[in-house]
Amino acid sequence: MAKLDKSQYTKEQWKVIREKRRKEKQDKLEAKLRIADEEQRTKDWQELYGERAPDKSPDAQNYVLCLKHGNKYSSQYVNVLYSMVKRNLTIPFKFVCLTDDPRGLDKDIQCLELPKELSGWWCKPYMYSKDLPLAQDSTILYMDLDVVISGNLNKLFEYETDDWCVIRDFTRAMQPKWEKYNSSVVRFKLGQLNHVWTGFIKDPKAIIQKHFGDQDWLWTAAKGTAKTWPDEWIQSWKWEIRKDRSLQSGAKGNRKFSKVEDVVPPSQCCICVFHGDPNPHMCEDPWVRNNWT
Repeated sequence: MAKLDKSQYTKEQWKVIREKRRKEKQDKLEAKLRIADEEQRTKDWQELYGERAPDKSPDAQNYVLCLKHGNKYSSQYVNVLYSMVKRNLTIPFKFVCLTDDPRGLDKDIQCLELPKELSGWWCKPYMYSKDLPLAQDSTILYMDLDVVISGNLNKLFEYETDDWCVIRDFTRAMQPKWEKYNSSVVRFKLGQLNHVWTGFIKDPKAIIQKHFGDQDWLWTAAKGTAKTWPDEWIQSWKWEIRKDRSLQSGAKGNRKFSKVEDVVPPSQCCICVFHGDPNPHMCEDPWVRNNWT
């Protein structure tokens, strides 16, 4: 920074100039530290998990994407989802996990690092970023970890391929004309929903305060632009398959159904969603026990 002759300024002018220069210097230093920190994080990630490096292929790909953050779900949930997808998807695909901790994941799962400043379900807007290090012109099928796959998934890639697709929220079970989205399963092309991410990251605090969760923000940012899959393809296990709203009392997150039911998904259903309680490993229904593997 060039040296200035402060004699040509008044005391007050020099005070303003000095503060501005101090801030510029501080901003440059912080920028250098951020770059250095990011470079070190990338180096550490590659050294520890080099075999899971981002996909640099320029060719179009089909991806199945999931997200694991914190300790709500174990690595078992990711591995079981991968196992279910392999049994039920017959077109070529790569399985990718956005995560802050790839330990315990199957060696064939490609891992992408989450930005450190995100947490909980508010990590999900990041999956819409056009800058995800995946193949260009790729199609991404995102699934929450708390699902059980019940049929062939090919149709989720083949349906309305020019549009992005999403579930009509399960409130539909009580209100048949319900239009809002459920983000448990979403299909989109890389970059197609980039505005959902960029809109969120501009002022995440304000958006989090105004919205109950990521799918409410998805509705605000992109309502009316999606094609919703036929309701019968992706169903709520408790509200649409069991038709049951009763749970045993207990702490939220650990509640079970009050009784075991020997029910199976309809033939058109390919994904059963376990929103809220119970999670699949807490469900004792025989079909779930036999298929969540």
